[in-house]
Amino acid sequence: MIDVHPASLADDDLLRACSERRLRRSGPGGQHRNKVETAVVLKFEPTGVEAEANERRSQAENRRVALFRLRLKLAVGMRTDRSAESVPSELWRSRCRGGRVAINPEHADFPALLAEALDCLFRVEFDLPLAAERLNCTASQILKLLKHESPAWELFNHERAARGLHRLR
Repeated sequence: MIDVHPASLADDDLLRACSERRLRRSGPGGQHRNKVETAVVLKFEPTGVEAEANERRSQAENRRVALFRLRLKLAVGMRTDRSAESVPSELWRSRCRGGRVAINPEHADFPALLAEALDCLFRVEFDLPLAAERLNCTASQILKLLKHESPAWELFNHERAARGLHRLR
């Protein structure tokens, strides 16, 4: 386990820990797409987690999308080694007001918040009310955050079932 979650790293820091491949992909996009390697695959070297983007004609746009997808995969697939008593991060506190978590799932901060919520849930053995108390928000806000990312929601219910807790819808 690690102390700082890779989903919360600055773009440059995360990219330094990644290898990048450029590829050609077929499909719509015209002549430009078929002649230029615009697809981007990023691989987070410490874990081997990969994310790809190829739907844009611009390599820079595909890199940006692949980086966001990589952050989401890391948020769901990696846990940090923070203590169970640790306070929410500055980012979490800035996004949580009056028990509500204000974030668009397409915003760059979303993966870091998702990772923090999952880290907290793992630390408290998926006791949702306790996680909500530790994160200073409501349980429904945690559920809403998780439901925005299907793999996170599936992981949440899988881990609850593994602990003998009922699955949520």
